[in-house]
Amino acid sequence: MTPDERSVAYTKADAGYFEKRTLRRHARVLHLWALGVAAVISGDFFGWNFGLTSGGFGGMLIALVIMTVMYGGLCFSIAEMSPALPHTGGAYSFARTAMGPWGGYITGLAENMEYILTPATIVVGIGGYLGAIFGTPRSMEPVWWLVSYAVFVALNIYGVELSFKFSIFIAMAALAVLCVFWIGAIPHLDFKRWALDGRGQWLPGGRAGVFTALPFALWFYLAIEQLPLAAEESHDPKRDMPKGILWGLLTLIACSFLTLYTSASIPPGAAKVGESQEPLFLGFQVMFGSSAKVLAAVACVGLIASFHTIIFAYGRQIYSLSRAGYFPTWLSETHSKHKTPVRSLMAGSALGLAAALGIHLSGQKGAVGAVLLNMAVFGAVIAYIFQMASFILLRRRFSKIDRPYVSPLGTAGATIAASIAGVTLVTLFLNPEYNRSVLGAAVWFLLGIGYFAVYARHRLVRSPEEEFALRHKR
Repeated sequence: MTPDERSVAYTKADAGYFEKRTLRRHARVLHLWALGVAAVISGDFFGWNFGLTSGGFGGMLIALVIMTVMYGGLCFSIAEMSPALPHTGGAYSFARTAMGPWGGYITGLAENMEYILTPATIVVGIGGYLGAIFGTPRSMEPVWWLVSYAVFVALNIYGVELSFKFSIFIAMAALAVLCVFWIGAIPHLDFKRWALDGRGQWLPGGRAGVFTALPFALWFYLAIEQLPLAAEESHDPKRDMPKGILWGLLTLIACSFLTLYTSASIPPGAAKVGESQEPLFLGFQVMFGSSAKVLAAVACVGLIASFHTIIFAYGRQIYSLSRAGYFPTWLSETHSKHKTPVRSLMAGSALGLAAALGIHLSGQKGAVGAVLLNMAVFGAVIAYIFQMASFILLRRRFSKIDRPYVSPLGTAGATIAASIAGVTLVTLFLNPEYNRSVLGAAVWFLLGIGYFAVYARHRLVRSPEEEFALRHKR
């Protein structure tokens, strides 16, 4: 046993502990692809556009290329780890096996911040679109947030079958809306006039603009890595998980470059799009005039897609950490009929809504969505660094475990992905418009580590992830 493992203690679970914490298998390749695409597709509808303000079109384009490289390394690595360790814990279970309980907890805590704050960011976008459609004032947006959480938490509680079916429908609908946008933009395209503001400036913010645009470019892909959280609800995770992850990534790469180019290259131009809470709505107004509100309502499906599926993700992520004792164990009990992690879903929603309301009421400089986005990216890039470290360590220390899929990028791909994530983490603290909120996220992260050090590490439970890690250590 390593010193890291000697620093924790396990409590014995009673006979009915895991019976109260069972999930139901339902997902296949199509469900997993849809879950991955739906989780991320809101990045094409809202959030990425703030990067145009930070770096201009050229800075945002370069940042997007860099992030595409990072997610390539990340997704191929996860595609190898997830079928080898097919547990609901996802990132936490990878790091738990490779780096011990402390590494597992820190990775899980960072990912938890990402998944709590990402829906909070998206719900701000939903409020912006609905406010534009119904003409409600900005002060009414928190009401839209509350209604959105209530509806989609209820949908996730009702059952995994319904959740996956809805994910397929909403992913297809969101892609259809984007196709309408891309095609509708063709007659209005004028790259030099609108994307470069008529001045031909590719990098109005210089090289610094590229770095400040990185968190927003990351938003085009953030949450594709959630798929391993569905491992215990997949019929054949060893076969289906790599396909779902990699096909999902390919779909998202095509969407991201098309959305960036078309949105910036039509009126009202990159500068105005970069300031908007509902960027696609601006484009629809240009294309369809008075019919834009109808299409903006349809455009909400992209935000709803990600909102619904990331609620699914944080429900499973909190459930997994709670089942193993890292978070309070009462959070992991599942619904007696639907076998969904009802307490985890409700707790995550309460935290996300509280974060959005807190930023809204604090008078923080910058749009609420952009502030929350930077906080979510803080958690995400820390989780990415630890996951890539886990991949490298698993290759070195656990070379004999069964790997149904092997990443063609190997440790080089993981190293490049971790390096880009590290650079992005640094840039979050260098942007004066958002660094105060990122510092707040860092404080929360440190408090979470303190909770584990003082309390939770003495009360762990031998969950499937823990048993796997302990058995292979021996």
